[in-house]
Amino acid sequence: MNVSIECKNPDTARILFGERDANILFIEAFFDVDIHIRGTKLQIKGYDTQVMMAKKTIEGLYDFVDSGHQLKKADIEQACKHIKKNPNETLSQLFEISVPVSKKGTEIVAKTKTQSKYIQTIEEKDLVFGWGPAGTGKTYLAMAMAAKALMSKEVKRIILTRPAVEAGEKLGFLPGDMVEKVNPYLRPLYDALFDMFDGEKIQRMIETDVIEVAPLAFMRGRTLSQAFVVLDEAQNTSSEQMKMFLTRLGKDSRAVITGDVTQIDLPRGQSSGLVEALHILSDIEEIGFVQFHSEDVVRHSLVQKIINAYEKKLSSKPRHES
Repeated sequence: MNVSIECKNPDTARILFGERDANILFIEAFFDVDIHIRGTKLQIKGYDTQVMMAKKTIEGLYDFVDSGHQLKKADIEQACKHIKKNPNETLSQLFEISVPVSKKGTEIVAKTKTQSKYIQTIEEKDLVFGWGPAGTGKTYLAMAMAAKALMSKEVKRIILTRPAVEAGEKLGFLPGDMVEKVNPYLRPLYDALFDMFDGEKIQRMIETDVIEVAPLAFMRGRTLSQAFVVLDEAQNTSSEQMKMFLTRLGKDSRAVITGDVTQIDLPRGQSSGLVEALHILSDIEEIGFVQFHSEDVVRHSLVQKIINAYEKKLSSKPRHES
């Protein structure tokens, strides 16, 4: 089979092709086809099914770039995997779910079907659990949805929290004041914020309590009203902490709880509040549950391979080793 694609916008074609046509070469190798480039035109040769999948991928990525989105290597890998797994779909069906919060005016776009489901579930439910491996976008998308809710005035503030498990009872022995003591455990939440807002704006919102970033222990005794709350690293909550957090939600509040049940850092013998909550609350229809898997990893392709390797190793352990 032999098909041609013409990329009408030269600037879009340049970004799509990548430096030294690296992106096209990746797609060529992934689908085992031959792609010849002449100017802004592409000719794809190979077996019918492979050619059509490569064509869909290139056309979808072209539209993605042409609509103003940045193209990363991870996007190309994810697009290829999606089309290979879903050959009857187009990439537009994958990229149509987005969150318009970027400080540069662009949208944060869902890169996998699970991410799309996650965004839609957060839109529909006041309380959502999202759990799965690292690098799947659980926390980042939850914070993007929080930013969107704030910007659209659905809520009056954002509260971002994590359990400072590693510090535990030893917080008092760390140097600095309380903020300096817990800051290392909250840094990833700040990093995501800076992707969505200008630094000066973030500082103003923190100073006026529009955005609050605090360890989970600081939530005790409070009622969180008219807020979008994100509890990150929830696998490291105790049963008591999780119940305490869930009962903090007040009027017009929403919450997203994220975690990875394979990375529990609690003391041996202490059960995870996240694992327990997923079991206890599973029958409540008003709560959303979205599980991510290794194929949803949108970081470096090595991350997915590392996760799969660990899962394979752990699943093959004899019972007495686990």
